[in-house]
Amino acid sequence: MPLAYLYFFLYAPFPYELQHNFLGLQVSMQQNVFRPKFLLVFAICATALICGCSAEASNQAETANSAKIANIAAAPKNTSIDIQPNSPADTVRAFYQDLREKKFREAIYLTNLRPAVEGLTDAELKDFQIDLEALAGQVPQQIEINGEIISGNDATVTAKLPGEEQDKLELQQIKLRKAGDVWIIVSVDAETEAAVKKEGKNYFYKLRIDTHHDEARQMLDRISKAELAYSLQNGGAYADIATLVEAGLLPPDAKTSDTTGYNYLIKVPDDKKSWSASAVPAIYGKTGSLSFAVDLDDKNRPHLTSKDNGGKPLN
Repeated sequence: MPLAYLYFFLYAPFPYELQHNFLGLQVSMQQNVFRPKFLLVFAICATALICGCSAEASNQAETANSAKIANIAAAPKNTSIDIQPNSPADTVRAFYQDLREKKFREAIYLTNLRPAVEGLTDAELKDFQIDLEALAGQVPQQIEINGEIISGNDATVTAKLPGEEQDKLELQQIKLRKAGDVWIIVSVDAETEAAVKKEGKNYFYKLRIDTHHDEARQMLDRISKAELAYSLQNGGAYADIATLVEAGLLPPDAKTSDTTGYNYLIKVPDDKKSWSASAVPAIYGKTGSLSFAVDLDDKNRPHLTSKDNGGKPLN
């Protein structure tokens, strides 16, 4: 089977039916690993994947109204600007340091996502430990900050950060604004910020559930294409999850709920001529609330259904 043909079956969409629609963030595949997009909450404003937040500044009333420009075009390629204490650039540097040191509350406090963590206890914050630690692991040991522009209560800091290809650094612009006596990084847009203020401590929980719903759909989509690819290579026979993972047609994440919050099951009869799949939340109400099922119709086409079934399988 040609690789291009196999790729088409693995990644092209398949028809599905949904009983409920939920908001979710798009899932991407990278090196056959299913990466949870809950991590992208820090990058909704389309800066870097781990676009940052700001450190506390003090006594900046005079300098806040003056423009302090360090143009990256005028700076040598491998040099950084002279970062002044309590400046926007210093704020960005402090955020990445906190994040890398896994001081997650302190880091998020330096963004306009602060209302989402202010009411969380330490124990509740640990519910997001896996997501946040994965995010922290993407922070380079040293952040090169190349430019800073301040105009009134707004600022832009330019830094080299991981781009779409995580092993490559790209120039990114980080937006900040003055909030009282401090600079904060604007990590989400105005609409999302309003939602954060409204939801408060429930925002991350709701976002995670919505995201896990989308990730479960994506994983079942991937399972459907993996089954099709496997059957084309094995005389029409289908396989269970372990076999598909071993064949390289599914990411290992399909065998665990760690990244998507869902447990997956593929049922294959003894003759291996058909298959069905299901996904249920690992912890109902916490990692997800919908149950999913994929069944083949009379033309052997997969269809996805979903509903809140109290955490139990649909079939």
